[in-house]
Amino acid sequence: MLETRQVTEHHPQLGEFGYAGDDHVVPFEVAPLDVRGRTVQLGPMLDAILGRHEYPEPVARLLAEACVLTVLFGTALKFEGKFILQTRTDGPVDMLVADFSTPSALRAYARFDPDRLEALTAAGEISQQTLLGNGVLALTIDQGAHTQRYQGIVQLDGETLEEAARTYFRQSEQIPTDLRLSVAKLVTPGIGGPREQWRAGGLLAQFLPQSPERMRVPDISGGDGDPRDEVHDPVDNSWQELLALLGTIEPTELIDPTVGAERLLYRLFHEHGVRVFGGVPVADQCSCSREKIRGILEGFSAQEIKDSTEDGGIHVACEFCSTQYDFDPAEFAAAQ
Repeated sequence: MLETRQVTEHHPQLGEFGYAGDDHVVPFEVAPLDVRGRTVQLGPMLDAILGRHEYPEPVARLLAEACVLTVLFGTALKFEGKFILQTRTDGPVDMLVADFSTPSALRAYARFDPDRLEALTAAGEISQQTLLGNGVLALTIDQGAHTQRYQGIVQLDGETLEEAARTYFRQSEQIPTDLRLSVAKLVTPGIGGPREQWRAGGLLAQFLPQSPERMRVPDISGGDGDPRDEVHDPVDNSWQELLALLGTIEPTELIDPTVGAERLLYRLFHEHGVRVFGGVPVADQCSCSREKIRGILEGFSAQEIKDSTEDGGIHVACEFCSTQYDFDPAEFAAAQ
């Protein structure tokens, strides 16, 4: 059973409650508004993922947002499986991939064209829209072998990842949903001099009333046409109040470690009372292994093994975690 903590006006300092801290997704419920959601601050885990690849700053910021979205979505899964976020676009950053394997493993990487990125930077035209260009955002839920994947596709034509995520919920889930994302590189003092650390945060809230008459949202599109041509937010006062409250969030509040998830939720919802559940940890953990890669190579033909051999060996690097696996081609000779 989930640990619960009731945050009310009588506990403005949250002194008697623990904090989930970095790299924990914190579910919450605001019963008077019929709102449920999750919030997270990513710290050391995100810094490790971005640091091992040494991405240029604009690319790192994009991938950080993808990581926040992925953990907010992935930790909602109620079964053993995987949530995958992937973009395919014609921009300088033509691919972002982040996947979350239950209960806690996140991995991510980005693919980009250094020359196009440099040209964009020199022209002073760096933005999410110019980095991504046109293409699609695919959100996939995979429940494992012998099950059918569920995939939602959203067009990325001049939209940010945050805007595309809202479009996904309007078209695919048809649940009134809003979210906020923030990414920053913090500079902290250290013995060897200042140190830069990546941080990111996000909050996702959904309108989930129990009564049928409040659940009816006639303006939500079923997926036909351009959803941006319609008004999608329900007129229910509770949902409109929620949108107004989320509009007061400062980007720094989502990533500031001195605020934290619980204090932010108190700031937003103390007038209504907010129920905060135990944090769900997320970890920088790749699913690659020597055994998995060996299994793939064992399926190669003799010619493919030969073509894969360089300097007397086969060298395979994981795109996610950058771990390199080295094999002797002779290991696969008997299988040919």
